[in-house]
Amino acid sequence: SGGKVVMGSPRRESGRRANEGQREVSLRRPFYLARKEVSNGEFRQFLANHTSEPFRGNELNSDEQPVANVGWVTAVTYCNWLSRRDGLAPFYQIKFGEVLGVNPDSTGYRLPTEAEWEWAARKSAPSETRIFPWGNEYPPSGRSGPSGNYADSTAASIMGDTIASYTDGFIVASPVGSFPPSLSGLYDTGGNVAEWVHDYYDASPSNVSTVDPLGPLAGAQHVIKGSSWAHGTVTQLRFAFRDFSDRKRDDVGFRLARYAQ
Repeated sequence: SGGKVVMGSPRRESGRRANEGQREVSLRRPFYLARKEVSNGEFRQFLANHTSEPFRGNELNSDEQPVANVGWVTAVTYCNWLSRRDGLAPFYQIKFGEVLGVNPDSTGYRLPTEAEWEWAARKSAPSETRIFPWGNEYPPSGRSGPSGNYADSTAASIMGDTIASYTDGFIVASPVGSFPPSLSGLYDTGGNVAEWVHDYYDASPSNVSTVDPLGPLAGAQHVIKGSSWAHGTVTQLRFAFRDFSDRKRDDVGFRLARYAQ
């Protein structure tokens, strides 16, 4: 895969946040991106005692649900474990639980970069300028079947902001791949869990390379892309939404990527 993507959002887009400045990025190095988010069952092959804690009494821990309550360092440690299992050079340089850097020549498993994630999500929609995974109008109608697992009407008792007119059948996380895939075969680029990506967070990453960017070299937090089952607002559900954190969350998981060569 590869191509160009205009990341961020135009100034007049409804729900836009200040950290969504637009910039064009080129992806020249071919990469693979997992069609589905990593599940609890897959993750427990690496960390057998992992539990995605329940949310207000609602189960998040079944083998089929996406893994959650994992920090960024734990996610990339899983990537390295998977690389070693499959005989690939690890992408992340980790020592005593600290990520010291990356091996850019590696084709081992890693988190997608923010640019790769946004390119793949937008590319898989009928138009790359599409605002939401389902189209350009809020809220999603669900008339032709639910388009993703968001904070719907059934979650009103446990969530603050929900889409009152929308029902997807799941109060919290659904099994990965429960909803129809995008045009390029990706599942849950909107909804289910939001996803850790590789990049350190910078509110305005304008000084970062525009060709195959790996993001800032250092930072206190990492970028989270995509909406989750806990999201129901115009701001959160857009492709351009950029969240960030330095700790694990019950609505954040990840999907795998790796360079093809």
